[in-house]
Amino acid sequence: MRMTPTVIIVGILALLIAITATVVYWPYATSDMTPSDIFRQRSAVEEAGRIIYLKNGCVYCHSQSIRSIDWGHGADRIAQSGDYVADEPVALGSQRTGVDLSQEGGEHPDDWHIAHFINPRYTRPSSIMPPFEWLGMDRIDTLTQYIQSLGFKNADRRMERQRHWKKESIKAYEAGPDVNAKWLADIVPEGWRNIPNPYPTTDAGLQRGQKIYQNFCIGCHGPIGDGMGPAQPWIYPPPLNFTILKGREISGGIIYYQIMNGITGTAMPYFKRDLESQKIWEVGDYVAVYFINQSDANAEPRGIDAAWEP
Repeated sequence: MRMTPTVIIVGILALLIAITATVVYWPYATSDMTPSDIFRQRSAVEEAGRIIYLKNGCVYCHSQSIRSIDWGHGADRIAQSGDYVADEPVALGSQRTGVDLSQEGGEHPDDWHIAHFINPRYTRPSSIMPPFEWLGMDRIDTLTQYIQSLGFKNADRRMERQRHWKKESIKAYEAGPDVNAKWLADIVPEGWRNIPNPYPTTDAGLQRGQKIYQNFCIGCHGPIGDGMGPAQPWIYPPPLNFTILKGREISGGIIYYQIMNGITGTAMPYFKRDLESQKIWEVGDYVAVYFINQSDANAEPRGIDAAWEP
């Protein structure tokens, strides 16, 4: 066949059509659009929040897809194609400057998210996320409802737990310091309550604890541990005032457990993915020494063999 300009143009067009069909149409036509086991349709408010999320570029820093190699990013579930059947466009994200949000719904109560959107440094003092107070409270509330839907049915179950324990935490707080302190201790498994801090109090340990406190805790609990950090106006029940705990039998084990696992229903998140064991003990001892004014870090018998060589 003679290679005329017409033949060349037709050939190029045919090649482009074939490539487009192979790369674009065929994967779409053969993809499994069956909803996953956790999928549900979003409410109108949640969809409105998703629009706010996309318009304000949240997708540029936050992914919504956990792969099998991503366990370190926090979610307990690998993403499936059926999770995204209603998303147009799909907000998978391309990098993780911030945390993955695919299972964020119910990880925190609503008021934590509101404080976080007002100013992320309130809840995560070292965050580089910009503040979104300028959105106004109505849009922040709508955006929060979308975030709380991430994870669909899994998120709904977590939100049920948040609502249940929110009521319990408010009841305990409003009953006064004695009841609140007892409730905080009673929700910790019994085996942890009598465990003293296994690491001895040292100047170096307290300095490390102070650094951890400044990086993670000061936004809610404040610089003197009285619960009057900048997040306080947005959170209820308010962040714990550590100074009320003196003389109320709060062991190092109780402090450790609640830093590690958080307190569901309150704005206190878990830190087991952010801090290894020794750092949790050290920030707990910093709180005990400087704010509660009583520490069991040097108590005997030692509750845990810390493999510590002083």
